Amino acid sequence: MIALPHGPSGLSRATWTDADLANMGWHDCRVHAVSIGEYVDDTLPPARLLLDLDYIVRWVEPVRRELPFTFWIAPATLVFERAWNITGQMGPLHEVMEIADVHRLDPLDGGPDPLWHIEGQNFDLQFRAHGYIQYLRLPPQRTARQVLAMSERGGISFAEQSFA
Repeated sequence: MIALPHGPSGLSRATWTDADLANMGWHDCRVHAVSIGEYVDDTLPPARLLLDLDYIVRWVEPVRRELPFTFWIAPATLVFERAWNITGQMGPLHEVMEIADVHRLDPLDGGPDPLWHIEGQNFDLQFRAHGYIQYLRLPPQRTARQVLAMSERGGISFAEQSFA
């Protein structure tokens, strides 16, 4: 029997890639920070798009209908490699940013990299990128809210290392 990285939440692994897109969902995941980081090597496209978010690993349906859902949530770093042609909008910036959906679209120009579209509450991003890696930085925590407190998530981070 293979041990899960986090049995109570049912999490099968702590690092995910664009090959797992069909098995992932970001609906209602809170985005705490966005960064565009540069590569050191000049031969590659100049940017990487990083999101610091609370990834909802699992929604737990209540035993009785009148009770609220609970959630297994882990702080995560979502990294889009070789991101370019990044466009979109954000704001108002004092409002929360939550992801509604992440789409991978075939490019209309026949280029090698897919078009990515991250739809969200108070933001919308479109860009080209080779793919992504998502790192769950800490084991999931069960909570009654869809967001972790800064103390529960270890603050803002773009660390690219999974807990398992």
